[in-house]
Amino acid sequence: MSVATILTIAGVFLLIVAGVVLRSVGSGFRIGRLLGGTPEVSIDDALAIADSDAQRYVRVTGRISSDEEFPDDQNRPLVFRRTRLAARGAEGRWETVLDEREAVPFGVEARSSYIAVDDVALGEGLVVIPRESAGRVSDLPPDFGVDPPAGADPVAPARLTIEQLSAVEQATIVGQPIRRGGVAIMTAGLGRPLIVTTLEQPAAMRVLAHGRRGRVVLGTAVLALGLGLLAGAAGAFLLGA
Repeated sequence: MSVATILTIAGVFLLIVAGVVLRSVGSGFRIGRLLGGTPEVSIDDALAIADSDAQRYVRVTGRISSDEEFPDDQNRPLVFRRTRLAARGAEGRWETVLDEREAVPFGVEARSSYIAVDDVALGEGLVVIPRESAGRVSDLPPDFGVDPPAGADPVAPARLTIEQLSAVEQATIVGQPIRRGGVAIMTAGLGRPLIVTTLEQPAAMRVLAHGRRGRVVLGTAVLALGLGLLAGAAGAFLLGA
């Protein structure tokens, strides 16, 4: 067996291993790849795509804008807030006891151009720094109106996570521009999610890799090594030829 063949087999094997490791990160890997690899266009270009027959998945940036903001506990003008509450159940597993969304119509603008964002389609693609707090089931705020899981220990751990978008923040939106009811809107499409983040790309990647950074580093290193072996195989093949 030639050196080129050995290097090729080893390189392909490492690429498969890297793919398995990176996919084990979960949806965050896919979101990060789409956020970094989707072509960027201007809002005007996105509006033109929405008015055409083209189906494209693109990235735009602009300032979040809405005429119907609502305040948070610090009087910041919000356009979207997702509140999730989880508690450890009787079997020791985390159970979601509250998943609440509040939203008003909003979009992003740049100069005089504006495109709406489909908040209904916004799910795993929301990438912001979450506000998190932890405590016990017995400490749950009564105004949530949610009963603890059946059989839960009053001293069992509970976690509260709040993700929100504020008006006037700069945001990056990744999605498909379409016309809906006469309004140009960015939404999920072409088998890909709607992504909204107010973070710079390096910070967004750190949020997506939260708790799984070791896997991301390992997968990236194995990927680079696999590509290096394939490059070496190509070089060995050319030298042999």
